[in-house]
Amino acid sequence: MSFKDILKQQQSGMEALATTGVIGLHLVSGPLVGFAIGYGLDYWLDTSPWCKLFFLLLGIAAGFLNVYRDTQHLLKKMAAEDARRKGFSPTSGMPTRQTGTGAGATQGTRETNDRADAENHDAQP
Repeated sequence: MSFKDILKQQQSGMEALATTGVIGLHLVSGPLVGFAIGYGLDYWLDTSPWCKLFFLLLGIAAGFLNVYRDTQHLLKKMAAEDARRKGFSPTSGMPTRQTGTGAGATQGTRETNDRADAENHDAQP
């Protein structure tokens, strides 16, 4: 394994960790901000628990919406990475490389590709 491969694995691991952190922050920050806005409005308008309750529920909905958007973006990114790894264009679904000519050449490259895919899969954390 070369140094470049190690750096690439480390970068993908850090990206996954950052994405997980952002999802967690979105889940927590929405309700906190909603509660803070509700608390401020309740204090200012003297409406006791109603603004807190309303903006807390609004913050919870906003937090879950952000988590949903983040996971959809992450799933698209993972699908594009898988397609790139398998040699397909993520938009067209067609192979992006030629793999030899004739039945014998195709079988040999297929075995080589299967071995490379297995090594890549084993190297993933």
